[in-house]
Amino acid sequence: MTNPCWIDRSLLDEISRAAVDSARRRRNHNFHSHDDAICHRLLNAVEPDSYIPPHRHLDASKDEAMIILRGRLGVVFFDVEGNIASTAVLQPGGETVAVNIPHGVFHSVLGLEEGVVFFEAKAGPYRPLSAEEKAPWAPAEDAPDAAAYYRRLRRLFA
Repeated sequence: MTNPCWIDRSLLDEISRAAVDSARRRRNHNFHSHDDAICHRLLNAVEPDSYIPPHRHLDASKDEAMIILRGRLGVVFFDVEGNIASTAVLQPGGETVAVNIPHGVFHSVLGLEEGVVFFEAKAGPYRPLSAEEKAPWAPAEDAPDAAAYYRRLRRLFA
């Protein structure tokens, strides 16, 4: 039998520190045991300067749910041309505390302050995004224009 894992302040602090130290300025803490697990449950720590390119999951089993645990998380939905369809701020105790993201919908999330951590659940197995799942109108994470695009998204929450 596996011991339970408490999601407590200490664990949130630990993954937040790991995100700060990461080149990508984010870190996940998986509760599922391997990438081929049928159910993925994880914590994501995202710092304010971490750019997560807009993407979608085309597999009909890949809806994902996010519940904010600490900080403020900006969520952006896009139409297929890259226009902003809707936005929300997830914040513990706030007006919106979670989001369900249907498969096929382009989306991105942004840490709006230091120490943001959210719980995420979605179907496995993990597979890298295919070309069709990456937004063709948004720069890749390492592209020269990624920082400018990220700043544009960030202004949605100013």
